[in-house]
Amino acid sequence: MAESNGGTKVIGDLEYDLLAVLKNKSDAVQLYDQYIQDAQQADSQPCLELLQKLQREDREHAQQVRQHLQEVMQKGKM
Repeated sequence: MAESNGGTKVIGDLEYDLLAVLKNKSDAVQLYDQYIQDAQQADSQPCLELLQKLQREDREHAQQVRQHLQEVMQKGKM
């Protein structure tokens, strides 16, 4: 949880959690580009398809988290 110098919370726990999840999903989506390239170089179609699927799903999950985060930031909760 992010806190200011006085110990008062800068953002709520839920906002912080959603931001952390969004960052992790965003990082994963970018990393999949390298993994996909590796699967292509290895000429592994099953691995390529799996990695592309996982990347799509993480991209969708990131979008869902982003929408939830926007709600929480506007209303303080969902």
